Amino acid sequence: MPYALHPIAEGVTAIDLHFQGRPQVIAAYLIYDGREAALVETGPTSSAEHLLEGIQAAGVPLEALRHLIVTHIHLDHAGASGFLAQRLPGAKIYVHPVGAPHLIDPSRLIASAARIYGDMLEPLWGKVIPVPADRVQVVQDGERLRVAGHALVAFETPGHARHHHAFLDETTGLLFTGDIAGVRLPGVRYVRPPTPPPELDLEAWSASIARLRALKAQALCLTHFGAFREDIEWHWEDLERRLWDWGRWIREMMEENRTESEILEALRTRADAELQAAGADPAFYDVAVSYESVVAGYLRYWRKRAEALAPRAEG
Repeated sequence: MPYALHPIAEGVTAIDLHFQGRPQVIAAYLIYDGREAALVETGPTSSAEHLLEGIQAAGVPLEALRHLIVTHIHLDHAGASGFLAQRLPGAKIYVHPVGAPHLIDPSRLIASAARIYGDMLEPLWGKVIPVPADRVQVVQDGERLRVAGHALVAFETPGHARHHHAFLDETTGLLFTGDIAGVRLPGVRYVRPPTPPPELDLEAWSASIARLRALKAQALCLTHFGAFREDIEWHWEDLERRLWDWGRWIREMMEENRTESEILEALRTRADAELQAAGADPAFYDVAVSYESVVAGYLRYWRKRAEALAPRAEG
């Protein structure tokens, strides 16, 4: 079975997409009230058939799925939007205003991803299909979506990406966090910050964490991976501490003129040791967010900061 179902709350089920044959990497969250259904995250096209099988196995007819809500447009979260728009002609796709044009015309999104993944782009993520413009619903900060018997409020949460929303389900208290709450495996007390280029912003990320912490959600529902209830405050603290600790450490290595490959190997050694101490398999975390993308994001962030400060320093 290339998927798994995990009940989260009344009417809410997490579908493990078994991305690339690995469990607990990408989750999509299915909301169903017996009449209509909504989905938070589509995952990539490469696992879209698994997703559709999981939806039906959960007892939801595909024609009931009317709302596809994505936290942001990265391929592991929204890559299957166009494919699903074709398969589900009655469904709307809900997305941040900055992300909407890239679902309609994904050419720049594909080109950006190709610079990272090269020939592995399609084997990993599948084909990225444009979403018809009339099927895209732009969601604004603070907007309340009434879908499948639930009320989901959008919170603009930049830091990982400018086009990022988290969604609080006021009906259940669940907070669907996308990537802004980091990457964590069930049963493990360790949160990895996913910091890919080009839009990492540490200050904005800290502000987003503060905004979401104030909501006092009943559970954090991570795309990577699953729902966490018991240690939410610890989770936020662990994420923010590591986000900044890694950032400062990588900046110090840049100032020492270490090469990107040297920084990459230093981080891999440090983080693998941290994960093993936490009782986790580093390979699982690396599938969800690679060290290469983490390092590339920090390097771009610090270089952009240096460029922005350079004119003032000269003056």
